[in-house]
Amino acid sequence: MLNPLIDQINSMGDQFMRALPGIAIALVIIIATAIVAKFTVRIADALIGKTDLRPSLRNLIETLVRLMTWLLGLMIAAVVVFPDLTPGSLVAGLGIGAVAIGFAFQDIFENFLAGVLIMIREKMRIGDVIECEGITGKVEHITLRETHIRKLSGEVTIVPNSVLFKNPVEILTDKEQRSHDVVIGVSYDTDLDQAAEAIRKAVSNVDNIDVGKGIDIFAQEFNSSSVDFLVRWWSGSTPRSGWESKDKVVRAIKRGLDDAGIEIPFPYITHTFKEKVPMGHEPGEPSTGG
Repeated sequence: MLNPLIDQINSMGDQFMRALPGIAIALVIIIATAIVAKFTVRIADALIGKTDLRPSLRNLIETLVRLMTWLLGLMIAAVVVFPDLTPGSLVAGLGIGAVAIGFAFQDIFENFLAGVLIMIREKMRIGDVIECEGITGKVEHITLRETHIRKLSGEVTIVPNSVLFKNPVEILTDKEQRSHDVVIGVSYDTDLDQAAEAIRKAVSNVDNIDVGKGIDIFAQEFNSSSVDFLVRWWSGSTPRSGWESKDKVVRAIKRGLDDAGIEIPFPYITHTFKEKVPMGHEPGEPSTGG
């Protein structure tokens, strides 16, 4: 019983000793691959630095160069350790393994491919403020698996790339300026032309408003106690620029309407009663006072 086991152990030991030089060479190849990968990434970075490629696309190219270098080095090391392997059989084995791994890690590969496509497409750069699936914030970093979004309140949200690729993404800072709006109500006895002119004059004097793109003032609807104007103007595209601009516009419109003697009404409520409601002491009635 022991002799076959001992013979098998001795055979395995002999095979290991024969493979030991190949393993040592493979380790040297792996170390050399790590060194070569650093140099190839530096070369790629130097070549890319002379172009106007986006940072996300640069990261993608550097990652692909590093990945291809490692794949080549590992294939050479595998052939050294297992001489029976050929490049063709190794590529075929990698293909079958990739299919199996793809089914097992479908979500990971989905995010990987989405990351590649996000980096390639022109829109949504690092530094843009975006809104997607209820998340609003500034894009800080894009990797092949996820995107880091700094929310306006300061927190970082790590979003899988597949979410950003499969759902509509609103890029708030795609242009330096965008339109903002506010609704202003005036009383029903107001001359609407006079009110519109007062509003236009007030908004035109606000700082950081692009008057050249026009100021839109539309009488929008008859509200319960006012006629409402929709006021639109162009200013900075970032959320803070929009808030600051809207603050200045609202203040300016309030001052302008006050100076013109135009009322901004608050809601009026009228109560009607089926029966007459007594309003204090009627003449001829006995007083109930003490």
